[in-house]
Amino acid sequence: MTPFAALHHAPGPLLLPNAWDHASASALAAAGFPAVGTTSLAVAAAAGLPDGAAATREETLRLALTLGSAPFLLSVDAEGGFSEDPDEVGEFARQLFAVGAVGVNLEDGLGPVDRHAAKIAAVKRAAPGLFVNARTDTYWSGDGSGTRARLDAYQEAGADGVFVPGLTDPRQIAALVRHLDVPLNVLYSPAGPGLTQLTGLGVRRVSLGSLLYRRALGAALEALDDVRRGRAPHGTTPTYAEVDALARTGTRTRQD
Repeated sequence: MTPFAALHHAPGPLLLPNAWDHASASALAAAGFPAVGTTSLAVAAAAGLPDGAAATREETLRLALTLGSAPFLLSVDAEGGFSEDPDEVGEFARQLFAVGAVGVNLEDGLGPVDRHAAKIAAVKRAAPGLFVNARTDTYWSGDGSGTRARLDAYQEAGADGVFVPGLTDPRQIAALVRHLDVPLNVLYSPAGPGLTQLTGLGVRRVSLGSLLYRRALGAALEALDDVRRGRAPHGTTPTYAEVDALARTGTRTRQD
């Protein structure tokens, strides 16, 4: 079992914060998080491209190259793999693994189950050590129908974990945990169960997705409004030196 996989079998769930650049990832790691994910929305927004449209392959790989040698475990949000060809998805996963990523998220976008299963199998062939978190969008974009059938197919194809964003009902979460043979990942929702309750339900990984990025944008706008209205901005503001120091963390080598 890899160090990243082991985090999914610890006494409590892996709380995975999602970064969007070197500074944010380094700050999260410095706060004590052993693993950091990326968020496709932030990668796309930074490049002025749409999220979920397979438009940010190069930007995603570039960010993985930037973060892959840093002193934390890196999981990459790769949308649907940026291709419908399983072999191309496998090759992209191999490149992620080669630059230091230890995990990858692959979303099905409610497309054909067999095609997504083929992508998962291709990734496991190309990069056997890469933790594949297979995402289904049945709750994110639908009414939840077909969730178990999709996850069963993804488990069989070799997924190391499964991700069901949009699932917040405690009874449904508990039932799915009992059904699965691999760790369940859910997306934290401020309106859904908290971390303590999710722990009790058996969830093994809790992702923050784009929440931190969106909160950062919101905080920037709030600070600007405070300045415009003659008020001192509230909230935590790292110093110039503290942010500048984050760049130096990239000179260290991660020891798995």
